[in-house]
Amino acid sequence: MVALDYANAEHAEGLLKQLEGIPCFVKVGMQLFYAAGPSFVASLKERGYKVFLDVKMHDIPNTVKGGAESVTRLGVDVFNVHAAGGKHMMEAALEGVDKGLVSSLTRPIVIGVTQLTSTSQVVLNEEIGLAGTTEQAVIRYARLAHAAGLQGVVASPLEVTAIKAACGDGFVTVTPGIRPAGADVGDQSRIMTPAEAFAQGTDYVVIGRPITGAADPRVAIEGIIDSIV
Repeated sequence: MVALDYANAEHAEGLLKQLEGIPCFVKVGMQLFYAAGPSFVASLKERGYKVFLDVKMHDIPNTVKGGAESVTRLGVDVFNVHAAGGKHMMEAALEGVDKGLVSSLTRPIVIGVTQLTSTSQVVLNEEIGLAGTTEQAVIRYARLAHAAGLQGVVASPLEVTAIKAACGDGFVTVTPGIRPAGADVGDQSRIMTPAEAFAQGTDYVVIGRPITGAADPRVAIEGIIDSIV
């Protein structure tokens, strides 16, 4: 999954042109979605792209239900909600999917955000206020998302094995915090290379800056693909 972390559609289109023909998901996050809007996502779907809409819904259940209905009607393939919103909120998201789904659309995969890959042990304990280790917090949220009926979670690649053990091999893991060997770590705290993440059993990896910030993004993604096949 290539993260289109751009401030506007024009810059995103520039990357898409460079990556034309390479099979991958594209991830539309908050910055691009807020700037370019639903019409940009709709245009991606019209051109055949698989889209992960990464807006991390977290609100009262009824509001999340409405948001889930709206993004389902856009035809996105994957979207996420914060597991910290609770079981009822996640169940409401699935109700929104049911309401927004029409016969021409494929049901999107709904995944829960466990802990951001920028969350360190100190941040978890002293700022967020959760006791225990980061992995314990991630597994607790993964179990909650599974119980709510979600199909998977977003988590660090370091927790994939434990999540699969707790929720089953069919429970989808989407892993950001991916950095090819030698790449700048940036603001991530819990990372792996693409090959290491897939070796852990993850289903999808999300990669942004190592591709979007590369001098030649196409060469960068081809190098990543070569490292995992």
